[in-house]
Amino acid sequence: MRIIIELVYLVAMVYAWLIVARAILSWVRPTPGTTFYRVDRVLVGVTEPYVGLFRRLLPATRVGGLSIDWSSLVALLVLLVILQVLGRL
Repeated sequence: MRIIIELVYLVAMVYAWLIVARAILSWVRPTPGTTFYRVDRVLVGVTEPYVGLFRRLLPATRVGGLSIDWSSLVALLVLLVILQVLGRL
């Protein structure tokens, strides 16, 4: 049973880092056709099912002419809480 918990912990940790990478890459607009663009698309494709759940619950905050999307941050925080719980099992 311990091996399963450790495996789930490892997968969740990798997924958390993918969410962080996606959030960082969202600050720039990659040019279509480049490797950077393909990496961005893969990250969005892998993380969107989970982050999208939080995006539906939390609308973006308008600050002047900017729109701040908190869904990645909240999704990451929830995942980190789950990691803490798994780490204590």
